[in-house]
Amino acid sequence: MPAAPVPVAGSAVPDRRALRTRYDAATAHLDPPLAIVDLAAFDANAAALHHRATGKPLRVASKSVRCRDLLRRVLGRDGWAGVMAYTLAEALWLVETEITDDVLVAYPTVDRGAIAKLAADPAAAAAVTLMIDEITQLDLVDAVAPPGHRETLRVCIDLDASWRPLPGTHVGVRRSPIHSPAAAGALAAAIAARRGFRLVGVMCYEAQIAGLGDAPPGRPVRGALIRAIQARSGPELLARRAAAVAEVAAHADLEFVNGGGTGSVAATAADPAVTEVTAGSGLYGPTLFDAYRAWRPVPAAFFALPVVRKPTPGTATVLGGGWTASGEAHASRLPTPWLPAGLRLLATEGAGEVQTPLVGPGASGLAVGERVWFRHAKAGELCEHVDALHLVTGDTIAETVPTYRGEARSFLG
Repeated sequence: MPAAPVPVAGSAVPDRRALRTRYDAATAHLDPPLAIVDLAAFDANAAALHHRATGKPLRVASKSVRCRDLLRRVLGRDGWAGVMAYTLAEALWLVETEITDDVLVAYPTVDRGAIAKLAADPAAAAAVTLMIDEITQLDLVDAVAPPGHRETLRVCIDLDASWRPLPGTHVGVRRSPIHSPAAAGALAAAIAARRGFRLVGVMCYEAQIAGLGDAPPGRPVRGALIRAIQARSGPELLARRAAAVAEVAAHADLEFVNGGGTGSVAATAADPAVTEVTAGSGLYGPTLFDAYRAWRPVPAAFFALPVVRKPTPGTATVLGGGWTASGEAHASRLPTPWLPAGLRLLATEGAGEVQTPLVGPGASGLAVGERVWFRHAKAGELCEHVDALHLVTGDTIAETVPTYRGEARSFLG
C-alpha cells in the first residue's frame, strides 16, 4: 500500500482515516500498548524548525525526545547542533555514547557522583557545560573536586526571563534568581575570579512566550490574556537580555547565548543577542502545541491502546490511558484520543490508569480488539511509559528503537 502524503509542518493535519489505516497496518503484528513516531512527520517538523531559525543553530532539547536514536537522527540534519540535557548524568551518558560532543545541562546539578565523574574526565569536561545561577553551586562543585585537582569546568549563567511589570509580580516560570543585567554581571565577575571554572555561555528561556500557546482551545479569555502578556514581555526581554549579555561579556569570552523553545523559535532567532535556539517538543508535535497560532508541528508521535469492552453501543473502553503530562492540573494535560476521529474522554472519568472509557461519534464504530491512537500532551514524557518507539515509514515499521526507559536509564547506572 503506498504511503499517504505527509504535509509540511504548519499545514493542515493529514486525513485521519488515512493515518489510522497506515498506523494500524504498520503495527498489526504488535499488541498494544505501543508507541510510534512517524518519521516523515518528524523530519518535516525538524526541517520546519530549521527554516524558522533563519540560520541560527538549533540545540535539541533531549527532555522532549528521550530516545538516543532520534537525537542522533535530528543532529544529523542541517541546522541542528548540540544537545540541551536535563541532568548531568544524562549529559555524560550522551557524550560517552558519542551522540554529541556538545551538551548544555539545562538545570543546576547537585549530583556529587556525576560531578566527580565530570571533573576527572578531560573529554567530558570539554564537552559538557554546567548551568548555574548562584555561587553556592560552584562551592558544591569545589567540595566534590577541588580546583587544581580537577579539570576546568565549563559553566553557563541561567538568566531569568520572567516578566515583572510591577513590584511583586512574576509572569513566567520560576527559574533563576538572576533577573537584572547588574545581577548577571556580578555573577559573571564572581565566576571569573574563581579557579577551576570557565564561563562560556548565557541561557535565557522565555517560558511565558515559548511555552504558552496563545490560542488555547475553548479558552478565549485565557488566549487573549496570554497574547497581551507576550506582546508586552517580548520587548522588555529583548532589551534586558541584550544588556545582561553585555554585562556578562565584560568578564568572559562567551561562546553562546541560548534562548527560546519550540513555541518561539522564529521570534527568539530574531533577537541579535541570541546565538542559538533550543527546540525539541516540535519534533513530536504534542497536543499542547495545537494552541499556537504562529506555527503548529505535524503530529508525529502517538501511542495505541486496545479496546477491551463496550459498556454501551456508544462507548468504547480502552485498557490503560492515564498517561498525563506534567504542569498545571488541567484537562489540557490529559492525552487526546486522535484516531479514529470523533472520540473524547468522559469528564467524570478522564484518562484512567487501568481503563479509559471513550465516547463520541467515533466510539460507535469501534469493536473489541481494535485500537485507539492517542496523542500525548507533552513530547518526551510519552517515552516514560514505553520501552521502545516503533519508527513508521508509510505503512511499515522501519526500525524499533529504545527509549531512555528502554535502555534501563543507563545514564543512572
